[in-house]
Amino acid sequence: MKSSSSDTLALHGGSPVVTAAKPHFSWPIIDNRTHMAIARQLDESISLYNRSGMIARVEDRLRAAIGVEHALLTNSGTSALHSMYVACDLGPGDEVICPVYTFFATATPLFFTGAIPVLVDCGSDGNISPAAVEAAITPRTKAIVATHMWGIPCDMEPLVALAERHGLMLLEDTSHAYGATCGGRNVGSFGRAAAQSLQGQKPLTGGEGGVLLTNDAEVYRRGIAVGHYNVRCKQEIPTGHRLHEFAVTGMGLKFRIHPLAAAIVDQQMDCYDEILMGRTRTATRMAEVLGKLPGLTAVLPKPDDTSSWYAFILRVDDEVPGGAGADMIQKALLAEGALEADRPGSTRPLAELPLFRNPGALFPAYRDMISPQPDDFPQATQFHESIIKLPVWNRPEDDPLVDQYLSAFLKVWKHLESGGSL
Repeated sequence: MKSSSSDTLALHGGSPVVTAAKPHFSWPIIDNRTHMAIARQLDESISLYNRSGMIARVEDRLRAAIGVEHALLTNSGTSALHSMYVACDLGPGDEVICPVYTFFATATPLFFTGAIPVLVDCGSDGNISPAAVEAAITPRTKAIVATHMWGIPCDMEPLVALAERHGLMLLEDTSHAYGATCGGRNVGSFGRAAAQSLQGQKPLTGGEGGVLLTNDAEVYRRGIAVGHYNVRCKQEIPTGHRLHEFAVTGMGLKFRIHPLAAAIVDQQMDCYDEILMGRTRTATRMAEVLGKLPGLTAVLPKPDDTSSWYAFILRVDDEVPGGAGADMIQKALLAEGALEADRPGSTRPLAELPLFRNPGALFPAYRDMISPQPDDFPQATQFHESIIKLPVWNRPEDDPLVDQYLSAFLKVWKHLESGGSL
């Protein structure tokens, strides 16, 4: 790895550092094993109404991998979150403390329950702040939701303590973080329930899909009733249970995953340890190089934690030579050909989104909800405005491309340190 032979930034007419052919990152890795898994499932079944075949296999693998008693596949992570909130009996007037910095689907299903999302600020790693959570607890608070942003585990110990001290449910959105651990324990195993996305860009994927994870049999049964009516309700909700009489209809929704998506998840799990090992190797390498650049800080897991490396997040601060901000640095990196250097848009402080500023326009029951203001969340605003996101490559053959991306950063910083401007 070396910096460009020219000191002139591509932004100013020089030659780009990154010359690799596009695309620079493609996920998931689809190979012959994936095609064979889909073909086998097509031969076996294209639709499964109950917990059998591929559905049972993947649910068993997921619950064993996370270390919980129950796993319930759904057609999306949003559906898994919706199922979790309904299954945990959240309803009108219940306050649910949610991170303001997260993908919006962490909180939007609450609008369909009548519960009130109470947004709180993040810490320096983008994850929900335990201190902000504690300050937001009221007599109406019923649950805390923790999202492990970009694959970095939340600080779970104080969140667990807060939930226990105040008699609250702790729920997890692990959509970014399959395979991550906190203090040696799998994320998704800390609270009453967790919801995981299996969407196409997630570390573990089926193209589309999700899963509800829990140790609570009642949450599991209610989750079945939410979106798995008739056959599965009859199969798994015991006779005599208060929900059994509703088995034919359940709660009226269909959240079943497609068996072909489940087959892709199954195949991806076969090689997931290898994928995560490769991502960890690449992330370690990027952190070693980029962590030496003034004003650039990699968001890393705590020493006793591990990340899924859904993304590699870099924070730009005031120590950058010349005071360049994240937007201008990204512009320079894009000009150098580092096309995957991203400034996330849809994942942003929820208080900036119309749905949270004015939920009553779409959900009349929320007309009197106090609108959160972006200025109420300075840490989240600063985090969002300061980050650059990179993918985390996992294969040795990607190393030359990683070298080029690192060289693009080095070239931009060399220019800035020599007094140049962007």
